Amino acid sequence: MSQAKGYKGRFRAPLFAALALAAAPAMARDIKIGLPVDCTLGEDCYIQQFFDRNPAPGVVQDMACGTLANDGHGGVDFAVPSLRAMKDGVDVIAAAPGTVVAFRDEMPDVSSLSEAAPDLEGRDCGNGVVVDHGGGWRTQYCHLRLGSVTVETGQKVRMGTPLGQIGMSGRASFPHMHFTLRKGDLKVDPYGPDASATGECSLDTTPQGVWLEAPDYVPGGLLQAGFADHVPNIAQVREGMVTAAETPADTAAMVVWGYAFAGQIGDEIEIIFTGPEGEIGRHIEELEKGQPFLLRGYGKRTPVMGWLPGDYIGLVIHRRDGEEISRKRVTTTVPGEAP
Repeated sequence: MSQAKGYKGRFRAPLFAALALAAAPAMARDIKIGLPVDCTLGEDCYIQQFFDRNPAPGVVQDMACGTLANDGHGGVDFAVPSLRAMKDGVDVIAAAPGTVVAFRDEMPDVSSLSEAAPDLEGRDCGNGVVVDHGGGWRTQYCHLRLGSVTVETGQKVRMGTPLGQIGMSGRASFPHMHFTLRKGDLKVDPYGPDASATGECSLDTTPQGVWLEAPDYVPGGLLQAGFADHVPNIAQVREGMVTAAETPADTAAMVVWGYAFAGQIGDEIEIIFTGPEGEIGRHIEELEKGQPFLLRGYGKRTPVMGWLPGDYIGLVIHRRDGEEISRKRVTTTVPGEAP
């Protein structure tokens, strides 16, 4: 990250060295922050991971007593469901007023798991921006889309000023923006800076922390659903599959698929497929292992005489402990006149 456009692309060492995760007790809450992305959570973006409050290695605990974090995860990940959504553009915005003190905008949007990934030594954040808010508070915005950064060092920003767009640069394997809040040299949880390394959590309510309006804790759920003429693979879905408004009567098959995040052992995914004459079929599957992302599909081969004209509806439901946590509904139409 640079202080000028011609900088070689490394973050300034004091800003991006490995930092301790423990937060000082009784930390002054002299900052209030807004949502750092210009999107609607639960509709066109979502939170993939929260801050890990448990300092013990190998043990994960988020602020809601769950495990929606990686071990040592020192921020909040705001994600979009597909590369198509990333390419359409979702703005990353300043969470509070301040001054830009560093930025980088030169790294490609390539999965860090890919053989084509660049050297990431010292550049895990990828393209990003750091804003100083005074009083020892700083925010950092990582994995921004190449070419999207719109600010420079020394620039004053207001809450809501566009900084760049969600991308997949640096150490990222899905399109998202990693948001970090720091007080001095400490990474802290915006849902409760004083509790950042205490292991404290709340089962009942989403903590307010330093948010003006705290984003809700969503423990997983469906990101996308659609119809296809085959069972898609996860790479196709991550690219951004779109269900056609119309499906030909002689298509090879009709498959309803659902793509979800943060699946846990014992979760159920139910797929219900209906057509002009009622229910065509349904399928329920229980997860045998936890999965950060999961794709399930169910459908039928095309009848000999083809599909009847009319509307076909796919409903995908994600349940946990018997309770519905998410659902997606998708429709396609076979054109023609009903017999």
